[in-house]
Amino acid sequence: MTVEMNVSFDKELITQLSQNKQEPKWMLEFRLKALEVYHQLPLPRLEKTKLDKWNIDQFIPFTDETLVGIGDLSEEIQNILEANTEDRSVLVQKNSKFVYKQLSKKLADKGVIYTDLDTALQEYPELVKKYFMKSVSFDKNKLLALHTALWSGGVFLYIPKHVEVEFPVQAIYLAAESGLLPHIIIVAEAYSSVTYVDHYFSENTTQNTVHNGVVEVYVGEGAKVRFATIHNFANGVYDYTHRHADVQRNGRIEWVIGEMNEGNTVSNNISILKEAGAEADSKLVFIGTGNQKTNFTSKIIHEGEHTNSQILSRGVMLDESTGIFNGITHMKKGAIKSNAEQAEKVLMLSEGARGDANPILLIDENDVMASHAASAGPVSREDIYYLMSRGIPKEEAERLIIHGFLTPVVSLIPIEGMQEKLEKVIERKLGK
Repeated sequence: MTVEMNVSFDKELITQLSQNKQEPKWMLEFRLKALEVYHQLPLPRLEKTKLDKWNIDQFIPFTDETLVGIGDLSEEIQNILEANTEDRSVLVQKNSKFVYKQLSKKLADKGVIYTDLDTALQEYPELVKKYFMKSVSFDKNKLLALHTALWSGGVFLYIPKHVEVEFPVQAIYLAAESGLLPHIIIVAEAYSSVTYVDHYFSENTTQNTVHNGVVEVYVGEGAKVRFATIHNFANGVYDYTHRHADVQRNGRIEWVIGEMNEGNTVSNNISILKEAGAEADSKLVFIGTGNQKTNFTSKIIHEGEHTNSQILSRGVMLDESTGIFNGITHMKKGAIKSNAEQAEKVLMLSEGARGDANPILLIDENDVMASHAASAGPVSREDIYYLMSRGIPKEEAERLIIHGFLTPVVSLIPIEGMQEKLEKVIERKLGK
């Protein structure tokens, strides 16, 4: 079923969507409640970022897609898949549906569930219900409410207790003719571990469209989750992403995020360290070009005692682009003996570019340690002159400095081929 552009998002549309998917009644009720909230709420008010002229809801919400073989996928997707061939588990979503699935038998034998969320809702309805939108609330955010009403696709990844997944699992999301609204749920039970890697991009976008995605990660006691992602949408795609992790006792969440879009972007990344010994590590790299406008927030909330966190954001701003980098650490009452570090660093390579680095500490407990650092400015002339004095041309010197500036994040992508892909995207955005 395909819906024409400028469609009215109403009760009939949502009901038809849910019925076509044969969803349980509770999911339809969830969608309809979110739709009601969406129509009532104003646009979010973001620091130094006005959304009133951004595309929020002008997109085709869903299209028909069919499963295909790997040879039917685009060359770009096949190149990404070649980076992970051993015990590969990968899902490919185009527009609103998955078109390719390859799952490792070894994972299934260990009790791991890795499938698209629509299938999980059919086969494991109670398990999905237990986690769907349990850590994220849509009642005060218009974008989250719209996502909840219209979500389509996304993955459900469940790792049982004491299971270690050796090889990264992958997902690829492609925006073409319609909006992209995936919902991702990752559940790592006690003392399990997993690395999840996904990649977002677009093709054949002749009109503005929207990605509005939500990620929920639940890290059990002593569990470890690494979440790595590259967003590489074209200029015509407005990207709204909300990621959230709940971390239990001695658990760890690690975010590695490459924001390489060419269009306007809002990215929120929140981790809650709910119990003693929990840890969060959030790393973000971004390059802004053209007239691109971006707003990034990395937030970590310490609730348990002896919790630890680190936030590192690095951005490079070119042309007339603007970027807001908010790092927020909140030490709540009772988070004694906790430690937090954060640093936001921005390089501006043209007079018209603007990057704001905003480190924020909210401290409600005395017996804690917290530090922050921020810098925003042009490439150091001294560094460029030093490299030039060694016979390196100025353009190449700038490129080397930028790559060195971004390496602390790029080097953490857990699949070598994905690192290479990000390096290529960086080169393209730098115009080299």
